[in-house]
Order: sequence, then C-alpha cells, then structure tokens
Amino acid sequence: METITQFAALAYPEIDPILFSIGPFAIRWYALAYIAGLIIGWRLMIHFAKAPGSAITPEQVDDFLVWATLGVVLGGRLGYVIFYKPSFYLANPGEIFMVWQGGMSFHGGFLGVVVAALLFAKRRNLPVFSLADLLAIVAPVGLFFGRVANFINGELYGRVTDVGWGMVFPGGGPEPRHPSQLYEAILEGALLFIVQMVLRNTEFGKKPGVATGVFLIGYALARGFVELFRQPDAHLGFLIGGSTMGQLLSIPMILVGAYLILRREPS
Repeated sequence: METITQFAALAYPEIDPILFSIGPFAIRWYALAYIAGLIIGWRLMIHFAKAPGSAITPEQVDDFLVWATLGVVLGGRLGYVIFYKPSFYLANPGEIFMVWQGGMSFHGGFLGVVVAALLFAKRRNLPVFSLADLLAIVAPVGLFFGRVANFINGELYGRVTDVGWGMVFPGGGPEPRHPSQLYEAILEGALLFIVQMVLRNTEFGKKPGVATGVFLIGYALARGFVELFRQPDAHLGFLIGGSTMGQLLSIPMILVGAYLILRREPS
C-alpha cells in the first residue's frame, strides 16, 4: 500500500537549500528569497512613490529600506521565538540569534515592519497610512518568494492527502502531503498582489488605509484557508477548537483590516 501511495504522488523536486558555499560561508535560497522580496518591494515602492499626489517621495523610500529590513528580520525572528517556541528558547537563549538554522514568523515580521514604519513616519513627520499603504501593496511580493523558499527547503509542508498533486517531502514521512507552501505563494503572494494592483486603480483604493486593510484581511483569509491543508507545528499541534497558531494570529489582522477599510476619515 505504501508503494502505491508513493507512486501516485508527484515527485518532490529536491533542491539543495544551499545555492553555493565557500568554506563556512553559504548562500541559501531562503536568504535570497528575503533579499529578492526586499529589493523588488523597494523598487516597486519607489515606482509608486513617483505617482502624482504621492505623499511619500522616492528618497524617503530609499531611507526606509534599512528600517524595513531590520523590522522584517528582527520581528520575524522574535515572533518565532515568542509565538512558536518560547520554552525552548528560554532554555537555550543563545540559539535565538542562530537565524541560519531557520525559524521566522510572518506575523512577527509584520509587527516588526509596523513598528519600523511608525517610528520612521514619526521621525520624518510623514502620514502613516501613506507609508503603510505603499508597504501593503508590495508586501505580497516578499510573501511569494518566502513561500517558494519554504518549498525548496521542504519545510512547512501540508497534511497527508490523496490528491493527485500530493508530494512526499523529505522528513514528512512516506505519505504524500499537500504542497501547502505553494498554495500560500499563490494566494498570499500572487493573488493578493493582483488584488492590490486592481484596487490601486480605483477611487476607493486611494483612500488612506484601505490598501493596508485589504492586505491584512487578504493575508489573514488566505493564511487561515491554507492552514486547513498545512501540517501544524509538531510542538504546538492543534489549539483552541482545532485551530492552528497561524489561524489564531490572523484573527486580529481581520479585525484591524476591517476597521481600516470602514473607518471614516477626519473631516
């Protein structure tokens, strides 16, 4: 039976997580995904900042790149430590800084960028929602590359399935599993970016805070849906009512997103 199950599954394209290495120095696909997301997102933000009526200038976007990078990396790592493995890192604090071993949280990275954007906007006296909306439009690009890197690493795979496109992942046992990383790349990345591009060309989408609200709700709905197919973290399992940590962390995003879309601008 096991042989038949494996035969029915698609072959997982095993790609070395390390692109190349020179001695102890190694370049990983995961690191390249972060770099690609940041650079492409930065260039897109500059492009949108050049549009007539933009409250953010290309020069200010340039200056914000370092802030955003620190927010993503520090927030992503601390989020993983706090949300997913607090007891482990409390007992092994030295491993908190070993980011090359993996372990990043989107929700943590998101909060890190939020803090960075608030501090930067305050320091430069910029309208917060104008900066936030630019970030919300380009964020799906980084999500797309990040999820593809998860797939290459063979991590964050889905639950056991009998669908024709199931894959046997290294470390995931002999049974085919949903390639949930690719589901997330399509929904959180490609589809959400298209939605933001369409929204940007409407009057409603130009209202301050709307793009940010749509991103929050779009990501939360996509993540919550894919979590139905994604294997929960082994050390957490299922939580309240059979939900996962990813679903629980997405609930506040929906609430905040709805507020931003429905709120009335000060007259």
